[in-house]
Amino acid sequence: SAIVGALVALSIIALVLSLVRVEDVTLPPTVKYGMVFDAGSSHTSLFVYQWDSDKENDTGVVSQTLSCDVQGQGISSYANNPPEAGNSLRECLDKALQVIPAEKQRDVPAYLGATAGMRLLREQNSSATEQVLAEVAKTMQEYPVAFKGARILTGEEEGAYGWITINYLLDSFTKYSPKAHTWLRPEAANIFGALDLGGASTQITFMPESSVLRQNEASELTLYGYSYKIYAHSYLCYGQDEMLKRLAKELIVVRGCLGLQWQRHVWSLKLVCLCGRGNEIKQSENYTITLEGSGTASACLAALRRLFNSSACGQGQDCALDGGYQPPLRGQFIAFSAFYYNFKFLNLTEGQPLAVVREAIEGLCTRSWEDVRSSAWRHKNPKRLPKYCANANYILTLLLDAYKFNETSWNNICFQMKAGGADVGWTLGYMLNLTNMVPAEAPARVKGLRSSLWAAAITFIILNLVLGLAALLL
Repeated sequence: SAIVGALVALSIIALVLSLVRVEDVTLPPTVKYGMVFDAGSSHTSLFVYQWDSDKENDTGVVSQTLSCDVQGQGISSYANNPPEAGNSLRECLDKALQVIPAEKQRDVPAYLGATAGMRLLREQNSSATEQVLAEVAKTMQEYPVAFKGARILTGEEEGAYGWITINYLLDSFTKYSPKAHTWLRPEAANIFGALDLGGASTQITFMPESSVLRQNEASELTLYGYSYKIYAHSYLCYGQDEMLKRLAKELIVVRGCLGLQWQRHVWSLKLVCLCGRGNEIKQSENYTITLEGSGTASACLAALRRLFNSSACGQGQDCALDGGYQPPLRGQFIAFSAFYYNFKFLNLTEGQPLAVVREAIEGLCTRSWEDVRSSAWRHKNPKRLPKYCANANYILTLLLDAYKFNETSWNNICFQMKAGGADVGWTLGYMLNLTNMVPAEAPARVKGLRSSLWAAAITFIILNLVLGLAALLL
């Protein structure tokens, strides 16, 4: 009778299961990867990103998986030896393949974006530029990734992608809501501006009042289902390395900007300069300069101001570098790249007023060699010692005289290089824009029962079998 009872119970279970409605079950989204090389004027870096295949409002929720600094200088330095530009990328490509699962590597989109260094080289030697890009592409095509191209970004693209990165990392576009179990647009979202300073160019990007933004100067972006009109402008030849070259060329004997009380150090350097006054690009010129330490920040500041055409704007308020259009500043700004690294050397806490910053720069330019050298070792960047005085004064000139920040709006600038566990720069914004152009992957579905029903049915079967066996033994 126990056996009969068990069989009857199993029959009932089978009947119940046959009546349960079979449903579509959505499998978890797959993880996708992408890689972007940032080929700057002074160095190249590789960033690997990942995101789930089910995108939020057509824009992937991207996180940084790897960052790798390429050994050597930027790819523009290989104009006379293009194959080495490609070979320089191999070490970082090998590291990327170690973090990306082998079964996914063939589908990983891989890009290289070159910035101001290559823009300058293109003005001087377009043939060498094409050869460098061709060698870079040749190397990347040897790896098991979906190579999508190596190209030179415009300055405005570089600025816009940096702006996207910052606001993405600071949750200005979208933020995860634990209650709603989804990503939502923050109410009264705080949109940040972006300030980028590289070796050969500088970029400013922000979202001004729409009523004051000239239509021909506006860039429109759509992210997470919303449109944004921004002002993005880039100034070639105003990066910190090109600025120092222009300064040295015009003065021949540089006093004050070497600073650090190096009166006994007189150096003669040979420099190659492509930039003339303003954004004028010239053919390569070789010349020799003398650097003489005097430790006077005010003298350095005066010399730097002569690099700017201060009379170009007249009384105009919507004017910036060399007479270029710029709407009134609005909101808070994140200053990264060389802005951050130079101010980090000053050891200032966040939010210091402008008067304190000026005092710190003056102190930097007059510190003794022994004191600064110990600081350099602490910061692990001794080779840049002669440049910190000039770079810090240049940043002040650029932000105050050119970009029109003042004593009040200075407090709206935050100097930082990371946010949300990722590096601030244009590459993440570039990746976000690319994921917006790739159609969302359809969620994988299978036919099946709800897990709760399966659990209840299996538990019921096991219980009846145990009871049946117990009855037989008794």
